[in-house]
Amino acid sequence: MKNFTSILNQIDNWLWGPPLLILLVGTGIFLTFRLRGIQIRKLFLALKFLFSKEEGQGDVSSFAALCTALAATIGTGNIVGVATAIKAGGPGALFWMWIAAFFGMATKYGECLLSIKYRVVDKNGQMSGGPMYYIERGLGNKWLAKMFALFGIGVAFFGIGTFAQVNSITQVLQTAFHMPTILTSVILTIVVALVTLGGIKSIAKTAEVIVPFMAVFYILSSVIILLMNIQLLPGTIVLVIKSAFTSRAATGGFLGASVAMAIRNGIARGVFSNESGLGSAPIATAAAKTNSCVKQGLISMTGTFIDTIIVCTMTGLILIMTGEWAGNLEGANMTTAAFQSVLPEVGPYIVTIGLIFFAFTTILGWNYYGERCTEYLFGVKAIKPYKMIFIVLIAIGAFLRLDTIWILADIVNGLMAIPNLIALIGLSGVIVTETKSYFLEVEGKLQRNALKAIQE
Repeated sequence: MKNFTSILNQIDNWLWGPPLLILLVGTGIFLTFRLRGIQIRKLFLALKFLFSKEEGQGDVSSFAALCTALAATIGTGNIVGVATAIKAGGPGALFWMWIAAFFGMATKYGECLLSIKYRVVDKNGQMSGGPMYYIERGLGNKWLAKMFALFGIGVAFFGIGTFAQVNSITQVLQTAFHMPTILTSVILTIVVALVTLGGIKSIAKTAEVIVPFMAVFYILSSVIILLMNIQLLPGTIVLVIKSAFTSRAATGGFLGASVAMAIRNGIARGVFSNESGLGSAPIATAAAKTNSCVKQGLISMTGTFIDTIIVCTMTGLILIMTGEWAGNLEGANMTTAAFQSVLPEVGPYIVTIGLIFFAFTTILGWNYYGERCTEYLFGVKAIKPYKMIFIVLIAIGAFLRLDTIWILADIVNGLMAIPNLIALIGLSGVIVTETKSYFLEVEGKLQRNALKAIQE
């Protein structure tokens, strides 16, 4: 068994090493140049669209679709993942998370645009879309689409969707409130079943309430801590940028991390957190009520901005300015200690509540992703059996030893990205054409309205 685990570790390290990271970031750079920096030029427009009403064919509003995608992406990675990246790569890892997010915004725009363009209506009358559909209908490659869907179910069952989140919730409730594991498992299973059996509308409705609340709650708490230490903020930002390009950190007790470690950990954890390029968010995006694939692509692009540029940055700056990154703690304990050092009474509860909500909504989002992948491979009749298996896995997740399963999940997660990135590169011409066509139409409409106003 040890040899098997060792082999899996080697595969995992290779997969999430330079090849996949170069492909992930490289695709973002490629799309950024082809779209002429759309994430800069159209960011304010995208944020404006976020709160505008959109009518069109679909199951849920554009905002609800974004919330469903954010439910899966704003997860434990924003608290635990950031701490892990900075612990291993030093403060400079945060800078490389920003780089991954910047180019990832172009990737997220492209994949969500394609999701709307190539989506279909299933036999239950629900919208289905995502990489499996644009790989098959756009690239014309059905076996690659099936590979993506198979890996997607694997991640939903054994990776991000179940065990990792269940364990996070169980451990944090046990530590903070001494809640028995079996009680947490029963309550969590019942709540997940009640929400997920209702389908995308039930999941989206729940996400619409929880996601804005949890994001605002965590961000406001973080802003308070940053304001209480505002004098340390300039030095913290300088340290982040310096550490991104130097092999030694600028503080005492920490021996420093190489630039390569900062890059690897920052990019890997950034991608893991915002999921740009993994192909997950386009599955939720496909359910949006919209008549414009470009408009929905812009709305979806804001997800990466919110997840990494805002939420992850808040966590990272607090870890660095409090000095906890250079201590002996790791993961959630490190983040808890950082919040507690500034807000002794409520700090630990902020992290605890954040982790619970982040992990719970990730379960909901990935339940839906796995459902759509199941429907693509096996048809609508397989959806109910899929949901039952998912609920059973939630129930048993808290009691499993997960060392090998977590490694397997990480591998499947990485493999899921490869077919999607191939499709994004192959269909980049479609993304550019749709984008140009949309903005030419918008400009033409503005000119016609201006001319009409002059004539009147």
